[in-house]
Amino acid sequence: MAKKSESVRISQTMTQFLMSSQPEGSKGDFSLLMMAIQTAVKVVEKNIRKAGLHGNFGYVGDSNATGDDQAKLDIISNNAFKAHLISSERIYVLGSEEEEQAVLVEKERRGSYVICFDPLDGSSNIDANVSVGSIWGIWRVPAEAKEIHTTEEATQCLLQTGSTLVSAGYAMYGSATNLVLTTGQGVNGFTLDATIGEFLLTHPNMTCRRNRSIYSVNEGNERLWQPWFRNYIHHVKYGAKKPYTARYIGSMVADVHRTILYGGLFAYPDDTKNASGKLRYLYEAAPMAFIIEQAGGKAVTGSGRILDVVPTKLHQRVPVFMGSRDEVDLCLSFRNKKDEAPTKSKL
Repeated sequence: MAKKSESVRISQTMTQFLMSSQPEGSKGDFSLLMMAIQTAVKVVEKNIRKAGLHGNFGYVGDSNATGDDQAKLDIISNNAFKAHLISSERIYVLGSEEEEQAVLVEKERRGSYVICFDPLDGSSNIDANVSVGSIWGIWRVPAEAKEIHTTEEATQCLLQTGSTLVSAGYAMYGSATNLVLTTGQGVNGFTLDATIGEFLLTHPNMTCRRNRSIYSVNEGNERLWQPWFRNYIHHVKYGAKKPYTARYIGSMVADVHRTILYGGLFAYPDDTKNASGKLRYLYEAAPMAFIIEQAGGKAVTGSGRILDVVPTKLHQRVPVFMGSRDEVDLCLSFRNKKDEAPTKSKL
């Protein structure tokens, strides 16, 4: 007797997901914008996979707008994002970590959104085949800025608080290529199926657990840290009932992705070298904070919520503490104590 045929479960593509979840009466502008971002991510992914074969590892000898050494793949990735975002005709102004100034799209191709992006986060690790990523945040064009003509006016369009973000996302290029996205209704993760060239929904409704004894920070900067943060790290190593696990990759996308999946704390604090922190607000901190909060976690600068920061400069930096709510609160509890001399390591 023939067995009953089993129904085949087919994962939803990202485009299907976006079209099915858009508000009634929507013109589909956001979906078209996200199709452009998907294409840019695929172009970056392809170039990363072939970088060694095509001689695209290494640096070009220049620095980007924020003073970081510029890798060859930084330029390739930046050009891919710019080209596909502009061709979507849904962007009015764009800002990139690799660009000195805001980019105002030519008048006949402008749309109703502005975007800030880091085209290749963690590129200093790429020659070692470590996971890297792309980050972006999307805002609407401010109502008072419908007609702008100068770079200064374009910059003002981008200087928006994270609390007004329409959407944020990141792509991670590792053993698989993941794309994680929020539109303010939770967080969903997609994985690129290279055989069909589509991002498929693989991680629906991603949530960050409330606590987990994991910390992620560059401990090479310990001597530069503020005393309170040094005390916190000493506590999770030696004062907690069970020592915390240290996990640090050095690529914000990879570290935050792991933090969302497993829980814990990711931190890049201010220190004596970087008094305002190291991570850029518009390209890294605000988009990632939006994603973390939408996943149920917490994201702060140490003195307030990251999403409440009102940026005054295009490449502004901020301290970052984000992840599981209880772990962020534990970390900040040391900041709120009276200044104490840092406890010496037992090593």
